[in-house]
Amino acid sequence: MSRDDIAAAVLAREDVAKYLRGSEGESDADARARVSGFLDELQTTQRYRFYRALQHPLYPILRKVERIYEGGDLARAATAHGHVVWVSNHKSHLDYLVEPLAIDDSGIRPPLVAAGINLFGGALGLLHRHVTGAIPIRRNSKDPAYLMTLRGYVAEVLKRHDVLYYAEGGRSYSGELKSPKTGLLQAALAADRSTLSIVPMAVAYDVVLEDRILATQAVKKRHRPFAQELAEMVRYAVGYRTRAFVTFGAAIPLSQFDPESRRDLVTLAHRVQHEIGLLHKVLPTALVAAAIRPQMTRGELTARIDELLHSLVEQKANLAVKNGRQAVSEGVEALIERGVLVSERQRLRIRDRIVLRYYARSIEHLVPSRRRPVH
Repeated sequence: MSRDDIAAAVLAREDVAKYLRGSEGESDADARARVSGFLDELQTTQRYRFYRALQHPLYPILRKVERIYEGGDLARAATAHGHVVWVSNHKSHLDYLVEPLAIDDSGIRPPLVAAGINLFGGALGLLHRHVTGAIPIRRNSKDPAYLMTLRGYVAEVLKRHDVLYYAEGGRSYSGELKSPKTGLLQAALAADRSTLSIVPMAVAYDVVLEDRILATQAVKKRHRPFAQELAEMVRYAVGYRTRAFVTFGAAIPLSQFDPESRRDLVTLAHRVQHEIGLLHKVLPTALVAAAIRPQMTRGELTARIDELLHSLVEQKANLAVKNGRQAVSEGVEALIERGVLVSERQRLRIRDRIVLRYYARSIEHLVPSRRRPVH
């Protein structure tokens, strides 16, 4: 299906055609021009050979990230039965590199990726539109014509491609798993549901590249332009190394959900988000951040983490460690190297409370009865 074919199919959809015939306050020509303009904005092309070759110029970044994949068999089984909508949490701008590579390295066809339109300026925008196959999304738009066009475009694209999108919309600035957005899920329900399924997936990092940027923006409630943030990320990348865990879950067939039912949409959104929360790898840095208190010894911290691990096992969390000793051994050193903790006279001192809270909140969804730590 060519770009023109997709545009024609969207314009022919019942809800779009109805809007074009009866849009209030607009002539038919103006309404068509608006929808056509949105379609031009959404159009994207993925050139797989060039897309795969991007790993080479990006090697200086990717070599610092050890990628670990889980659940690949579940993902491959889902794609064998039809097209897939991959739905993930969103931790970092590195997600756009790490998760498509996780899919590709698992022997699965690469998806188109829904990304914020703020990432489509300049050379990066050309790369997204003509190589990676990214779909620009106006995340905060409430324009009914735009939302209708977006849903129709994604529904038509899903006839030929898989699509990856982030359930929370943008990245989590506070570190916690945010409430899910439903716009693209609605688009999936409007597609051919007979062979379409949702595959929840989760990404987690020992340390997030832009942790300080995100945590500070959460406190100040002021977002910086992407170009400015990118410059800071380059600075924080010096000496940066981490593990990235990408975990795939079991497919959720969409044939069982009614696209006209608001209840089904909400039920599906919360089910997917619950699955993502359970898939999210609980890493040593998060455990240390959630359990530590000022001036703790490593022994005291180990005991608190063991207690926390007990409750996480009951929640069937996806744990990266078996006990508190392992979490302290791995997590404390990573946070010291990151400048978040300091070890002095056998005790651990908190150096950056804002960033520490960011990591602690990343596992709050797994311990809902637990109060947020006050460091």
